[in-house]
Amino acid sequence: MKWFTTLLFFLCSATAFASEIPDSFVEIREVIPEILMDIRYVTEHNFAGAKVDGYEAAKCYLTRKAAHALSGVQDDLRPFGFGLKIYDCYRPQRAVNHFVRWAEDLHDTKTRTEFYPTVDKRHLFRDGYIARRSGHSRGSTVDLTIVDLSPEPQPSFILGKTEQKACFLPAAERFKDNGLDMGTGFDCFHELSHPENPALPEQQRAYRLILKTLMEKHGFRYYDKEWWHFTLKNESFPDTYFDFVVK
Repeated sequence: MKWFTTLLFFLCSATAFASEIPDSFVEIREVIPEILMDIRYVTEHNFAGAKVDGYEAAKCYLTRKAAHALSGVQDDLRPFGFGLKIYDCYRPQRAVNHFVRWAEDLHDTKTRTEFYPTVDKRHLFRDGYIARRSGHSRGSTVDLTIVDLSPEPQPSFILGKTEQKACFLPAAERFKDNGLDMGTGFDCFHELSHPENPALPEQQRAYRLILKTLMEKHGFRYYDKEWWHFTLKNESFPDTYFDFVVK
């Protein structure tokens, strides 16, 4: 009867997978045309060191509810000459599977110098840096930062040619990001990425507080290990993990 118990658990589970993009999703530039994009998983400049499965275009899909909530944040920043920059939005389940395979391959450490220089790769699951499911796949989670509306150019990154620098180093020493200095780079597996880490200088803590306050004002909650990661509290699909391709 073990097979019956397993089947019953599957059928009763609130989790579902969907492969087609629903009408309730939108590409963010349809709502915020001027938003800056830096979609890392369609490039090699990410902790996996490769273009990630499911990313075929540098686009940001979100549920319409999340996208319109984000537009409120952009509206609050615009009068002060600032806006938002997006690193990642909806993430296909196949991308999450890619991350899991990468984390399980302990011999693949080609990006360790930048993204996890102080973390033993064997502990990525235990420490909460990698998981088999991601809120991103539900369509109401976004990774982002604040940027000047007329940002400085950002250098290109070529794996194997661009020198890697630890993501927790001071802004002048790590890879140059044209967003405000939040204290670490994006996807930095380090305790300094924790949003409320008191070890950060006052200026960086202030920038994080501004981002957190504005995102919370418009209905998002933050993740306590990543200053860049926010999920809409009243998300449209709290139990559905989508797998349509970003294209």
